[in-house]
Amino acid sequence: MLYAMSDIHGMYDRYLAMLEQIGFSEEDTLYVLGDVVDRGPEPMKVLQDMASRDNVYLLKGNHEGMASYVLHKLNVEITAENAATYMDETLMRAIVEWQMNGGNVTMRQFRALSAAERLDILDYMDDTPLYEVVSAGDRTFVLLHSGLGNFAEGKRLSQYTYDELTCMRPDYERQYYHDSSICIVSGHTPTLAVTGKPEIYQSHNNILIDCGAAFGGRLACLCLDTMRAYYV
Repeated sequence: MLYAMSDIHGMYDRYLAMLEQIGFSEEDTLYVLGDVVDRGPEPMKVLQDMASRDNVYLLKGNHEGMASYVLHKLNVEITAENAATYMDETLMRAIVEWQMNGGNVTMRQFRALSAAERLDILDYMDDTPLYEVVSAGDRTFVLLHSGLGNFAEGKRLSQYTYDELTCMRPDYERQYYHDSSICIVSGHTPTLAVTGKPEIYQSHNNILIDCGAAFGGRLACLCLDTMRAYYV
């Protein structure tokens, strides 16, 4: 079976409970549509578990983008040569923005890792793609974190920027592809902010699967083969 999950935000216990609920096995494939880190209590455990599984694929979310940028900058040895330029204004602003968006727990747990584990985590986040296209049954699913920002007819997925695919919020009442068999599956915006309910929302071939686990909602998982929704 093919599954999609999003915005785990360090909810390691819920993540494991979801894998158990869906009976996740080596024959299945799971795509996680970004925002594994920040806010919740155990982001490093989620990342390390995902990285250890050959059939779990992480797509980059805006929180991975923020975390990766800052952690790369901070994961260096301070020397006499770089001390003066180590902390510039751009980095300071990035740190503040990240911390305001729940980055404290990720930074703290990252610093507790060994040097080798830190590099493994950074490599894992860096290697994550911005999108994936998969097929299940008679449908094609475009998997990404936030949506198709600055959408234009004929614009290829490879032409969209990081911001357009991980930060910009789409119009869920717009059908982006004329082909009704193509669905866009995204996270980023909690369904609590769209419908007020912690359940997967579908409209005009848009499928929103962030059900606000980090904001008092639920962690959701969608089976793309059967379109069955699971919640923890």
